[in-house]
Amino acid sequence: MKKLIYLLLIAISWPSLAARQFDIEVILFKRNIDPAQVSEAWPDQQKPVNMKGTVSFDDESLLASKDISLMLPEQFQLTPQYDKLRGHAGFTPLAHFGWRQGDLSKAAAPKFHLTAGKDYSAQYLADGTSKAALSRETSPQPEPPAIAESETAITADGLPATTEMPAVAPEPPLYELEGSIRVYVQHFLFTETSLDLREPGRREVIVGAEPIDLETDLLAEDSNVQVGHLQEVKKKVEVEEFLKSYRFEQQRKMRSGETHYLDHPLMGMVIQIRRVEE
Repeated sequence: MKKLIYLLLIAISWPSLAARQFDIEVILFKRNIDPAQVSEAWPDQQKPVNMKGTVSFDDESLLASKDISLMLPEQFQLTPQYDKLRGHAGFTPLAHFGWRQGDLSKAAAPKFHLTAGKDYSAQYLADGTSKAALSRETSPQPEPPAIAESETAITADGLPATTEMPAVAPEPPLYELEGSIRVYVQHFLFTETSLDLREPGRREVIVGAEPIDLETDLLAEDSNVQVGHLQEVKKKVEVEEFLKSYRFEQQRKMRSGETHYLDHPLMGMVIQIRRVEE
């Protein structure tokens, strides 16, 4: 009898659990600080954030299939926090957005692709190389000989041939902030974030080497040490402009209704997950 009552209680409560909805509101910002001033080391090159399986907030059909809707600005509750960040000299807000989703597991919850801030694609390549520095290093290619206006190519049918220039695909944007975010339920609420903040900077690169004659350069005239004809290679290093990526990667367990702050030396995220009351 007790087992039957227990099963009936589960059956009654199950629809209400399945119908839970959450409003997720996020603010992303960066600190106005020179990364060189932070006592932390980051690699010049690192693998990009894994975007496999990410979806866009613009994918209306996918959002509809998972009963996900975007929040309107008038629905935001973190606007005072955003305004404080915007009015502070030490921070620059990059994004403020939100969405509503159901009680989704990690497997069912979508991983959203985020972009925010400036587009650096006009100044840098995807690997961070400066286009201006690259153009200075590359010698100009000779232009093809011009065809006289009177010369016209003729096809086999005796008709003038039309020459079409191959279309050049536009370069994809290279945003100041790019990555992914996912919110899911696994007994508790979890937020999973992986972002890259891109900042222009400078790095040292090895451009060549010059030999050092150890016998000539290192031994004094009165030395009786014999070293033979050994040579050591000295690295030639130059400093170049570079777009460096700084990784922000966190997973956080959260409670509904609480405001959480995810910190990083160069950036941060404010997030609030609110259960929608019917």
